[in-house]
Amino acid sequence: MTRGRIRQHVNPLSDHYSNPVSPPDWSKVYSHTQPLHLDIGCARGKFLLKMAALYPEINFLGTEIREALVIDANHHRDNLGLTNLHFIFCNINHSIDPILQSLPQGVLKWVTIQFPDPWFKQRHSKRRVVQPELVNAISEYLSDDGLVFLQSDVEAIELEMIKHFCNHPAFTKQHLDNNPFPVLTEREIATYNKNQPVYRSLFKKNVS
Repeated sequence: MTRGRIRQHVNPLSDHYSNPVSPPDWSKVYSHTQPLHLDIGCARGKFLLKMAALYPEINFLGTEIREALVIDANHHRDNLGLTNLHFIFCNINHSIDPILQSLPQGVLKWVTIQFPDPWFKQRHSKRRVVQPELVNAISEYLSDDGLVFLQSDVEAIELEMIKHFCNHPAFTKQHLDNNPFPVLTEREIATYNKNQPVYRSLFKKNVS
């Protein structure tokens, strides 16, 4: 397990994070080919560690740009003996195509993007994870009727993510009252503890 201070923010536009990841041999990662849930920006992976234990019939994949968090998350996965969960260190905006191209066709059923780094300054908006190119890549690999769940504690960021998905013809916004998942993220819990709102949206991929 890693030790020491882990940076809260890294610049995704840095050359250090510009190389696409080489996907693993998925047959050696997951014990079975099953529907896949992709969590983009999984941080410490606690959401997926709990989800994978609750839903053994689903494979889970977390991506995170801070390598130390990925090392720790995979360590916890191994300690729990979970064979339906994997974490990858990467900049998803450079790696989503090679990752999803390498997976069995049609397995991607759910994508979650939860509390992404807001990069508040407008001049840093290109550092935000949800960009039109990411939305387009998700549209290509997500199965028909697949779902994308977005949430943030920053309303402006949630509205920007909604705009990007609404602008893509493959997605239709769904009615949503509450979080559709039984597990809360660490940031979600902290936001509730401060009596602050969480902004959410749900999109479905249209049938081709």
